[in-house]
Amino acid sequence: MQGVPEQFIDERDSARFRHLPQLPGVELYHAHISRYAFEPHTHEAFGIGAIEYGAERFRYRGACHVAAANSLVMMNPDELHTGEAETADGWRYRMIYLEPEMLQQLTGEANWWFSDVVRHDPRRARQLLNLINGLWHTPDLLAQQSMLLNLVETIRPCARQGKTLPSEAPHRFDRVREYLHDNYMQPISLQALADVASLSPWHFQRQFKHHYHVTPHQMLMAIRLWRAKQFLSHGMAAAEVAAATGLTDQSHLTRAFTRRYGITPVRYQKQVAR
Repeated sequence: MQGVPEQFIDERDSARFRHLPQLPGVELYHAHISRYAFEPHTHEAFGIGAIEYGAERFRYRGACHVAAANSLVMMNPDELHTGEAETADGWRYRMIYLEPEMLQQLTGEANWWFSDVVRHDPRRARQLLNLINGLWHTPDLLAQQSMLLNLVETIRPCARQGKTLPSEAPHRFDRVREYLHDNYMQPISLQALADVASLSPWHFQRQFKHHYHVTPHQMLMAIRLWRAKQFLSHGMAAAEVAAATGLTDQSHLTRAFTRRYGITPVRYQKQVAR
């Protein structure tokens, strides 16, 4: 598309996604990022991976974290986060995104969650990197299934089980989050969100940001772009995806998608579409 790069501006940055057709609910990702800074975005899946080289700095659940080489990164679903280089040469990493339903199906355990988003664990980090790399390059279904089970077994000691995260008692903003998920395809006003929370727009904006550490608009865009990934992976044309997710047009989709995932919608679709 004219005026929009099909890849990162800096040649030192690269990222690739892959879906495994025989393992729905699994997305693989590997990247080397030196100069790019990811805007707040979310995944409706567990993000599990390891840093192979360098170090990353990111915000997650309101705090700043640094993940260095040989560290595990373990993110819970639907948590907004950023990402940028902590070291001069950036960081290289591999991730696997597992939908909660897939994880429950594999383990027979519900309500997984990770209390530590970063853990320095060279042995497990190397195991995880090797397993994600193996899943990326192995076409055989039985081998993929075995590797996936080994991966889950590797990360299982780092996980906990429970109905909710300790700090996630029922809150009025849960209703706002649900409203955003249900209405992301429509124009949404600050007044409408404030009404859901039974607050004035002034108090709503301040309290929402204090609770989630992002603005309502940032959360809405994160939800829209996550939905866009789903539509693109099923082969929907980019222009149709823009309309279906409440964005102005395909150019708007391309700019927003690239800022959050470091790759254009068209390139992402070519990598993962079934």
